[in-house]
Amino acid sequence: MRWEGQAIATESAEALPGLARLNNLVRSVRTPEFEGVTFHEVLAKSALNKVGQSSAVPFTWTINPYRGCTHACVYCFARPSHQYLELDAGKDFDSQLIVKVNIVEALRQDLAKRSWTREHVALGTNTDPYQRAEGRYRLMPGIIDALADSGTPFSILTKGSLLRRDLPRLTDARASVPVDLALSIAIADDDLQQSIEPGTPTTQARLATVTAAAEAGFDVAVFMMPILPFLTDSEEHLDGALRRIKEAGATSVTYTALHLRPGVKEWYARWLNTHRPDLTPRYRELYGDGAYAPKEYRRALADRLRPLIRAHGLERAPEDPNTGSMGSTQPRRVDARDRDGEWRTTSAAMQGSRANLAELNQPEPTLF
Repeated sequence: MRWEGQAIATESAEALPGLARLNNLVRSVRTPEFEGVTFHEVLAKSALNKVGQSSAVPFTWTINPYRGCTHACVYCFARPSHQYLELDAGKDFDSQLIVKVNIVEALRQDLAKRSWTREHVALGTNTDPYQRAEGRYRLMPGIIDALADSGTPFSILTKGSLLRRDLPRLTDARASVPVDLALSIAIADDDLQQSIEPGTPTTQARLATVTAAAEAGFDVAVFMMPILPFLTDSEEHLDGALRRIKEAGATSVTYTALHLRPGVKEWYARWLNTHRPDLTPRYRELYGDGAYAPKEYRRALADRLRPLIRAHGLERAPEDPNTGSMGSTQPRRVDARDRDGEWRTTSAAMQGSRANLAELNQPEPTLF
């Protein structure tokens, strides 16, 4: 399962400084199957991450088998988390992946503690647990089994069609604990989707995954996150996307407009200036020096999108107050639901991340 003979010395001239000092780094690995990607295998001391008490989410714990993501979504909110390892939030996030190779063993130790009270655990809150590397490392089957064996309810949010591999195991787990599934599907235009989410399965492949999960008996939510201003926010695009989502068998849709925090904003601006420079002035006007689109924009989006969600029968199901399950409606950490009905997402790694461009180890992009 590991790639024997592919290891590279972590103390070599090409080693990355933040990783070279990690005392839990086992080795760094390259393989022709993932051209341009380096996997840094580490040993995790613990698998469960506790969410801060101030967070307004119905779960307290998360699991992240990977850091960094080959989905390479230009807008990914988790990009700044790489800066804590002296990696940049742009190309390094897409190509320098941290893999917690012992996470199943660490998780079973966490779950065996007498203090563990079987609170809800969310996967997919930072980087995708079903990104391509999961096909080789196969960490999720052990994680699913460990959670089910311990009686711990859990949820999964993913863009990865690889979820279909584990549907029989998830079905078995559901006999013991509540299991919620959600797919992230934000872009219905194929060319745009492949440009801005270049490492992800196609929209149709993800819709097929929704169908497979629904046929397995799951209520599947879809996250239309983020809605991209002037790219995916037209009534025509939204209506067409919702129609396909409903036809695939999803039961609810959650949405939010694009937000661009430091570390993400620079990378998104680079993409925009390359592929849609005609929109740069409009983005400059919309976002300026902020991370969120103005309330006026978000209210207009809500007025446009809410009736469509209702018309397609995709309004969100209520949360389960007994299990803490979010009913596949919000497996990302959030600040609070704003008056426009959006969930404003954050992450602990992003808070306090105000790195300037000199700290990003990449050429300075032209901003909005």
